[in-house]
Amino acid sequence: MSAAHPETKEARPDKGAQTKANITDAALRLASQIGLEGLSIGAIAEITQMSKSGVFAHFGSREEIQISVVREYFSRFERNVFLPALQAPRGLPRLRALFSNWMAQVAQEIQSGCIFISGAVEFDDRTGAVRDELAQSMKTWLTAVRRAIALAIEEKHLAAKTDPKQIVFEIHGLILALHYEARFMKSERSIDRATRGFENLLKQYII
Repeated sequence: MSAAHPETKEARPDKGAQTKANITDAALRLASQIGLEGLSIGAIAEITQMSKSGVFAHFGSREEIQISVVREYFSRFERNVFLPALQAPRGLPRLRALFSNWMAQVAQEIQSGCIFISGAVEFDDRTGAVRDELAQSMKTWLTAVRRAIALAIEEKHLAAKTDPKQIVFEIHGLILALHYEARFMKSERSIDRATRGFENLLKQYII
């Protein structure tokens, strides 16, 4: 990349947008500890050292903050889990990378918690924009995993009879079990067991 012309000023982020991003980041950290339902304008104002009216001016409602938190969490999840896996070759190498990255994300969140999982518990029996955002984010991610499985079939790494939806279901089950075992039960070697479960699953379909 070439250096900027001396007379060209570097583009600076809009101050309002930066403040909103800072609020979202603080809200995400808080939600990771106490859940989306625990978020309030007052709590966020306190940890950001802003006034309630200042926080409200950027979002307008608690629900808007919750939705922004879900979107930001998904964006970070995509950067940490999905995008690095695209560097792996199509087929099984990429599918394994997706699962490995997903497990690593779960391991990092053992002390804080996963917004997708905690959010599903909080909003599973509700309707509304926050639940819709959570569900759509998870559907988008599982569709990406299903696509990786389809590519593995195309590359003839997995048998043609392989059912991608079934494998996605079982992979998701392994991740949920890993989160439960590691976070709630404090079970040792949970990641090793999840990895073994994943490989046992693939053995049924590898050509």
